[in-house]
Amino acid sequence: MTGPTTPRTCDDELLLARISAAAGRARLGKRLATYAATAYRPRTWAGLHRAIRRLSARAPDGRYRAAGAHPNARLDLYEGGMTVAVKGRIHIVRYDTTAVFRRSRRSRGPSPFDTALIHLLTDVERKRLVLHANPEGGDAEAWQHELRRAVTRAQLPAALAALHRGERVFFAGIWLTTEHIGFRDLCLPWPQVQRIGMSGGFLTVTAGGRRHRIGPEVSTIPNVFVLRALAECCRAGGSGVADGG
Repeated sequence: MTGPTTPRTCDDELLLARISAAAGRARLGKRLATYAATAYRPRTWAGLHRAIRRLSARAPDGRYRAAGAHPNARLDLYEGGMTVAVKGRIHIVRYDTTAVFRRSRRSRGPSPFDTALIHLLTDVERKRLVLHANPEGGDAEAWQHELRRAVTRAQLPAALAALHRGERVFFAGIWLTTEHIGFRDLCLPWPQVQRIGMSGGFLTVTAGGRRHRIGPEVSTIPNVFVLRALAECCRAGGSGVADGG
């Protein structure tokens, strides 16, 4: 929750105390920032899909309805994770264990408010949270960037260590080793990989001058930003992967 400081009410103080206590029990470390967001906590898969459809739905004017969604949740970002306070409940999300799915849709209009950015996270109890990064809120870009950066920082070392032990690391069917990246029948050696990008909602790997689509839709790949960071480490050379750097 950024912007000018406003006087805290008794309810605000009580909520802050509950958040601080929950973060302390989870050993999340120092609080770094606080933001507002629109959040849903669906209890079933059907509820999850309804929440995503609601956030992705277009209004009659062609814009996404989610662009006008009002913040109803408080996000507190800590060194080791974040808390999401919504509807009287405080969810704990650890950066080293959470799975983050990101869905981005843009209409054909020129307005930046036509973009719907949806993040699906899992908390420490494996419950699902749907967060909407509302462009009208002004600070949406900041918290979603920090979320991706923090999860990558927390999960990349373990993935690199697994590669160093000779294991395969999987992301929704895409697999990586110190020597190859593959999906189904596709297997590409890292020395041939020239670029890793995205097109039409799918990851692409350019190798030997040819671009290959790899994996399922990006929106169904957990922590795809960790996958891309790991792939760039592999592409940079085997010595970097072997050193865990």
